[in-house]
Amino acid sequence: MVSAFLSGYRITDNSKYLDAAKQSIDFFESNFEKNHILHRTFKNAEPKLNGYLDDYAYMANASIDMFENTSQPKYLLFATNLANYLITHFWDDSSNGFFFTSDNHEKLIMRPKNNYDLSMPSGNSVAAYVLLKLYHITQNKQFFEIAKKIIESQAMSAAENPFAFGYLLNVLYLYYQKPTEITIINDKNSELVSSLRKKFLPESIMVLVENQNNLELLFKHSFFSGKEFQNDKTTVFVCKNFSCSLPLSDLSEIEKEL
Repeated sequence: MVSAFLSGYRITDNSKYLDAAKQSIDFFESNFEKNHILHRTFKNAEPKLNGYLDDYAYMANASIDMFENTSQPKYLLFATNLANYLITHFWDDSSNGFFFTSDNHEKLIMRPKNNYDLSMPSGNSVAAYVLLKLYHITQNKQFFEIAKKIIESQAMSAAENPFAFGYLLNVLYLYYQKPTEITIINDKNSELVSSLRKKFLPESIMVLVENQNNLELLFKHSFFSGKEFQNDKTTVFVCKNFSCSLPLSDLSEIEKEL
């Protein structure tokens, strides 16, 4: 739902969708998450029932989407914490995939594992996508290695039955294509920002940094290092394979880099 609202915001420029997404994810983080453990229900001011793989993967993905739209470090941190919890408590080294339940979940006869992308993408596919995006933002190599293991473990099955692995194929595309990293500094030129947001760039990671404080907090990540905030105009950096463009302000010049 959060990601859907953010897509609506990017397409329409209507801030009510951004506000709805922010209220939703902030409420969830404040009430459903405790010590990095997600819960499925919230009643009488108490979160209950441990979350499953899908809950962590989808929430981490939504948090990355929120980070891309706001550049608020807390959303990147939330996604990173969820990803780390997944690796620690859901990962199965024997088959290179995530269990559906955590190692501190109520005891079941068996710990199920789902890899198929049916009407909804599987938790493993979404988790791999999340880990790849987090790797390109944070350069945490563990995220990349885990995502790679998921892809490799499912590659043969996906080749034999691609219709059952639709989302994983998107992850595979991101893995081989490598994302175009787009950093928009300052939203002063709202027309330029809107034009870029509406472009269909499925392999991109696009982060809008609205203020200098957020940029300074993000400098520790190579994705943002070396980029300067200019108060009087919007500048855009387009990076690929660790090579970045000069700061650009003209849409036609930016499009040549995409």
